[in-house]
Amino acid sequence: MKKSYMKYITALLLFGSNGIVASYISLQSYHIVFLRTMLGSILLVTLFFLTKHKLSIKNYPRDLLYISISGIAMGASWIFLFEAYAQIGVSISSLLYYCGPVIVMIFSPFLFNEKLAVTKLVGLVAVICGIILLNGQATERLNTWGIVCGSVSALLYAVMVIANKKATHITGLENSCIQLLISFITVAVFVGYKTGYAFEIMNNDWVWIVLLGLVNTGIGCYFYFSSIGNLPVQTVAICGYLEPASAVIFSVIFLHETMSLWQFIGAALIIGGAVFGEMHLRSVIK
Repeated sequence: MKKSYMKYITALLLFGSNGIVASYISLQSYHIVFLRTMLGSILLVTLFFLTKHKLSIKNYPRDLLYISISGIAMGASWIFLFEAYAQIGVSISSLLYYCGPVIVMIFSPFLFNEKLAVTKLVGLVAVICGIILLNGQATERLNTWGIVCGSVSALLYAVMVIANKKATHITGLENSCIQLLISFITVAVFVGYKTGYAFEIMNNDWVWIVLLGLVNTGIGCYFYFSSIGNLPVQTVAICGYLEPASAVIFSVIFLHETMSLWQFIGAALIIGGAVFGEMHLRSVIK
């Protein structure tokens, strides 16, 4: 449990730095998503065969179906999320996107027979309040299509987590490989239809593209999907809010973006709510 917990937190911090890394890449958002999923897939597939893992997907067709659904949902979720970024900005898009964990938590008692603990409910309320405070000042540039994209990305996020949790036999590196590879195929089909594959990459972009693809996406997805199967789904939902909180903190440190007092309070509520929601796990983690 402790190892899975630490891998999950590390993955969230890597994902939280995605915006920092992407800010140095002068490409359209769709192309950035395409390249990150491609490089991440190449890394995980290479690691899978170098470590001489054996494929078990043929023995568990039901799990393969769930992972495929999860991979498609992840790729499509990123597509809608980045479109929402362009339409209504990062803050409101993130607010909508991170309604996904709320959806997961609502359905977890029915899908996974997990008891909705009081500490988790209190923690959930705290992180929701934190997200609202964190994004409360960014209410301009709203339009229907952007809101739809952000909302759909949240629904797809929930589908991604729930479907992956259903795959109980295919875990670890194999799970991550299949998940990200299917996500790449999903994004590749969309990019081919939307913009085509002919785009120019500046020399200065390559370092950041490789970092985003191999570290943030490849290693990040491996840590993420090899850990969530061993954690309660409500833990995944609540602690998932550490990702947007870390994104804001990283933007202040590395991009020198300013934060208001309310935004600082919001970030503190997100982190504090996530920690409080997991207090009942202390004895297990120790």
